[in-house]
Amino acid sequence: MGISASDVIPLSTARAKLSELAEEVKAGAEKIITKNGESYIALIDAQRLDYYHQLERERIHLLLIDEAGRGLDDVAAGRVKDARSAITAIKRRRSA
Repeated sequence: MGISASDVIPLSTARAKLSELAEEVKAGAEKIITKNGESYIALIDAQRLDYYHQLERERIHLLLIDEAGRGLDDVAAGRVKDARSAITAIKRRRSA
């Protein structure tokens, strides 16, 4: 769903028409509330916010799976070092 000019509301108007705006949002609209002429907050349905949070968690899980896959590729290609050996080498370089 796109945002139209009628979905951009000054904060002063939003204060005066909050119940009306809430009904529009519950019906599927999203509103951008402005303050001093600049976007300030968004008014969206609580269920839609939950959905957006769920999508973000799923995106994070997909990124973690991708990172794990790259790590396994590095192991298979021999591009890894033992952590203890790497830490010892770093400590030696720092003390030198």
